[in-house]
Amino acid sequence: MALTLETGLRNTLADAIDTHINTGGGTAQLKFETSGDVEVATIDLQNPAFGAAATGVITLAGTPLSDSSATGGTVAQFSIYDRGATKVLEGTVSTSGADINITSVSVAATEVVQLTSFTITVPA
Repeated sequence: MALTLETGLRNTLADAIDTHINTGGGTAQLKFETSGDVEVATIDLQNPAFGAAATGVITLAGTPLSDSSATGGTVAQFSIYDRGATKVLEGTVSTSGADINITSVSVAATEVVQLTSFTITVPA
């Protein structure tokens, strides 16, 4: 069965993702990781992490955001951790065709890693 969602519900669901990410007492983070979940670079997110939903889309706040002291490695995925340090979602990273596209998946230690934009879409 395929569901069709109206815009108001899509916005509610997208905003709920942001609310969940903003839960806890620390700092929400987006981590670039190897395929074995090893951290390559960590970007601290703002609170709230995303702006209000529009047409089922939330956009990361404060971009560009960066990590100026990456630990280094080969990036295969990203994970978003809520303010309580619980992983709440993950996706793919590559040079093209991924959830996040980056110039190179090979990151050197202490390299600056910058995230210029990121959105999450609740589909119709």
